[in-house]
Amino acid sequence: MKRRITFIQPLGAPFEPDQAVLSSSNLAIRGLDAARHDRITLGLDDLPEELRNVLESSHALHLRWAAEEHFDAIAPFSSRVSPGLHAPNSDTLCSVLRTVFGADEGDRNGVDCTSPEKSFTTPPLRSTRFATSTSLQYYTRLPSLQTLVGFIRRTICHQRQGGAKCHDHADTLLMADSVDIDYDSTSHTLAISGFWSSAPTGGWIEDIGRLAADDKIEIGLLGVEPGASPDELKAGGLLGSIGEDKKLMPTMFHLPSRHHPFAEANTYSISFSQPTGLHPEMSISIPHSALQQPPAPKDFTCALHTYLTLPSSVFIDQYQVGTDDPLFLQEHNLVAVRAFSGETDLEAPDWAVDRWGSTWLLELATPSADSADPASNWTSTIPMHLRYLNPSESGYRSAAVPWPVVFWACSTEEEGKMGKNPFDRINLGYDELFGPRTIFYQLHPASQHLVEELDVPVLKLKDGEGLFQARNIELGTSVVIVLGFLWIIWRLARVVWATGLGANEVKRPETHEKKE
Repeated sequence: MKRRITFIQPLGAPFEPDQAVLSSSNLAIRGLDAARHDRITLGLDDLPEELRNVLESSHALHLRWAAEEHFDAIAPFSSRVSPGLHAPNSDTLCSVLRTVFGADEGDRNGVDCTSPEKSFTTPPLRSTRFATSTSLQYYTRLPSLQTLVGFIRRTICHQRQGGAKCHDHADTLLMADSVDIDYDSTSHTLAISGFWSSAPTGGWIEDIGRLAADDKIEIGLLGVEPGASPDELKAGGLLGSIGEDKKLMPTMFHLPSRHHPFAEANTYSISFSQPTGLHPEMSISIPHSALQQPPAPKDFTCALHTYLTLPSSVFIDQYQVGTDDPLFLQEHNLVAVRAFSGETDLEAPDWAVDRWGSTWLLELATPSADSADPASNWTSTIPMHLRYLNPSESGYRSAAVPWPVVFWACSTEEEGKMGKNPFDRINLGYDELFGPRTIFYQLHPASQHLVEELDVPVLKLKDGEGLFQARNIELGTSVVIVLGFLWIIWRLARVVWATGLGANEVKRPETHEKKE
């Protein structure tokens, strides 16, 4: 097992040498106030047989999970995805997802997946500006990783030494802000990564040691700031390896990075028009400071984008939002739909939809310099529609809409790829829709909870006052069907009756007397 633990402290944060002491057997952390990233890499022999058999037959596995509560995505871990579980570019079986993350029990908070062919989506592209992609995608709302932690405790920890410490490590995922799981079919390794944007009360207090003699643990205590080049980050601090180094050694290095955080003031907020009805409209409000061009290289072209992940209960009309009508686009402060995938059937009710939902990449318009008002926010609106949901006793059901991610994408026509960064995340769903030399500047969500709950009017099952009750609608439907049937029978009878009379009135041939 390999483990890489990275602590990121804000620039200028206080640090004392006795807060991180490396010995031959462990690293003692005391009261360290820092963000944390923990990556554990396991070989196939470290995995339970049921999971190992599936991975050996898989080409790729990339899972991305983000919490529903707000967190600070700091450099070099500044990339974001919408809250929930994402499985982009993955051919893993649905049975594994249900086993590891829990099956949907009807509350849409688990994995409702039957097979990749029926439940996954394949994103087509709308523009040649973007790279082609044939990856499969899956998404589900997943507020907690309790099922994943339980799976790790009873399988992976059961096979390793130091079971109690392994259980403690697994339990820390319950407090993580984001978790990534990747399988590399070339090296046959599974990597589990967790990110915590802030330390617990009192700072990190932990003795980090090896669970087995052949384990390798690397430690980094770093501070990160923008590099000399706009596409780079500069990191400096202390590095060490438990069991190999006698003390933490100072270091300084540069990192090429595709993802960069914008300033803290560059936020965005999401709201829906009230009452939402069956045709809600999402508003993305952005302050004037976030509309300024990011500090990208001079030969890069930048545009503001949003990437939406919508459950099956909510959809966008591709013909409405994807229009070229300048009046519509100007009214909603949109430029174009750049890519979409998933369920776009305009008539299907939610219970008739197999796939999980849809994704949308939209380019947002920005105000011109002479029309921008620094005192007010800039708002783009996206018309949406709600599918018919199953009836309920209250007459309403809830549809959970995760916040989209909003970012500046800066691209260049120059060929080639950017340098590799061990902290950069890939397979986020939207990054593959851009060229390899694209830099993302992430805006920060301005809310503590990143899922919007919409009240959807549905058929009311409970008897009570009001005309639109289930019994009344059922009775009215039956009456209409019977009356329609009788009307058809009556029309057919008239046709038959008229045809019968016509048959009896056959003209007789005229006879003439023969004259002599």
